[in-house]
Amino acid sequence: MMRLPLFVAAGVLAAAVAGWSWFDPGKPAWSPAEAKLIASLSLSTLPKLPPDPSNAVGDDPAAAALGRALFFDTRLSGNGKVACASCHVPDRQFQDGTPLGTGMGQTNRRTMPIAGTAYSPWLFWDGRRDSQWAQALGPLESLVEHGADRMQIARLMAANYATEYEAVFGPLPEITALPEHATPLGTEAAKAAWTSLAERQRDDVNRVFANVGKAIAAFERTIEPRPTRFDAYADALVAGRDTAGLLTAVEVEGLRVFVGKGECTKCHNGPLFTDQHFHNTGVPAVAGLPEDRGRIVATAQVLADPFNCLGAYSDAGPAGCAELRYMDREGEDLIRAYKPPSLRGVAERAPYMHSGQIATLAAVLRHYNAAPAAPGGHSELRPMAMSEAELAALEAFLRTLSETPRMETSHDRPDRSHLALELRSITEIATGLSVPSFRRAAGFAD
Repeated sequence: MMRLPLFVAAGVLAAAVAGWSWFDPGKPAWSPAEAKLIASLSLSTLPKLPPDPSNAVGDDPAAAALGRALFFDTRLSGNGKVACASCHVPDRQFQDGTPLGTGMGQTNRRTMPIAGTAYSPWLFWDGRRDSQWAQALGPLESLVEHGADRMQIARLMAANYATEYEAVFGPLPEITALPEHATPLGTEAAKAAWTSLAERQRDDVNRVFANVGKAIAAFERTIEPRPTRFDAYADALVAGRDTAGLLTAVEVEGLRVFVGKGECTKCHNGPLFTDQHFHNTGVPAVAGLPEDRGRIVATAQVLADPFNCLGAYSDAGPAGCAELRYMDREGEDLIRAYKPPSLRGVAERAPYMHSGQIATLAAVLRHYNAAPAAPGGHSELRPMAMSEAELAALEAFLRTLSETPRMETSHDRPDRSHLALELRSITEIATGLSVPSFRRAAGFAD
């Protein structure tokens, strides 16, 4: 059967929905304010990554190489089977696609992606850590994640990474006579062993442990988002070049909703599509999980963390820790408030929200459109009254934030599934056309 090129199919769709203003060739171009806002979202405006004052080796290639090895090493776990990469899967945007992260047990939160997180002053959904290296340490000793302890990890470094460690951080302390397992957290036996250590011994182990986090962070700082079709469009728009063919008419209208009626840039702004702050958006609680109060609890946790920016193992002085020193510590706005992750690559990261409460991107948009009351605190949302067509266009735009596909091998077919989903949404909502017949016209396999 002869297949119509995709641009012909798009023309068929445009004709079918000619009543929509989206496809009006006379529709005004972007206003100066809209164009400026779109330009601010382009990855080309992302500044050079500033140094982390709390991590002196953050940009050391040798530290990054060590951190990469540690990131994939399952020996940094209680059962020898869990690595950072077990949940932060490289070919899945360094997340795992499951509602709740699973290591030695199951966590209460969704695994977050890593790309671009070096720009954030706060880590985890609730910001309970203030650097990538401090964040990396938490899962290592969590009984439901890696299930390891800091003494075990210090011994692993001495036995397997001494040369690489000492090239970056200097001599390892002598720990051979110390207990096999010890930590101020975890099991009662490990806590008792930790208490039995002299203060200098605890400090030695803590410093090795902190340096493990700093090496992992040095690797994670190299994980950056990649350009997308949206970026090509935004850059062409700013440069005054022809934007034809870079985004479809539906995607452009979705962008118009994103920067306008949808008010999406209130939280998802800048080249990383996140403001790095914390928001209550009325996300439902998950039955069976402990109460989750979000940021309001995390402020005390980050202040109490011995590995925070102001702690003894940080390389920063007080002047380098302004975010921690001046953060908001209390208030109703912090109740069930969570950090919005970057929207880059969002279409491939279902399910959504901090505990995977919402299964699909379309359902997320319906949630924001309806603005339900929050189960705790006060939701920032208000009903948006977006039409089904506007929601479908917004979803189509969000799919343009996925990385530009790699060249396929001769054994692979191009992945056009995101286009198929877009066509399904638009045709079902706007025209009532048969999706199977439209797929055939657009060249998709049945």
